[in-house]
Amino acid sequence: MEKQNDWRTKFQDIFQTCSEELKKTTEIGKKMLSASKTNSTLHEAYEELGVMAAEAIKKNEISWENERVKKILKTIEGCESDLKDIENQVNDIRFAEGEEQTKTTDQ
Repeated sequence: MEKQNDWRTKFQDIFQTCSEELKKTTEIGKKMLSASKTNSTLHEAYEELGVMAAEAIKKNEISWENERVKKILKTIEGCESDLKDIENQVNDIRFAEGEEQTKTTDQ
């Protein structure tokens, strides 16, 4: 009987420890989710500020003579150009497929 009580006590201790750890993990998870949302908001704010600054520099509304800024602006311009090229290529593919489908269905 004593062994059975000892087993129950150990089981209850393990259950209590697991329960406490689960509560801690849940709280940490909530905090991490909150941090993730806050980080996303921060990223969006920085991105918006960066876009505004880049546009202001391009329009000569502000001047920022900094080599790193110049390098970032060149990267932005290159990416924008690449994206425009990709969009044009996708449109060419889309409309070329549409022409082939029209020809096939007309026959």
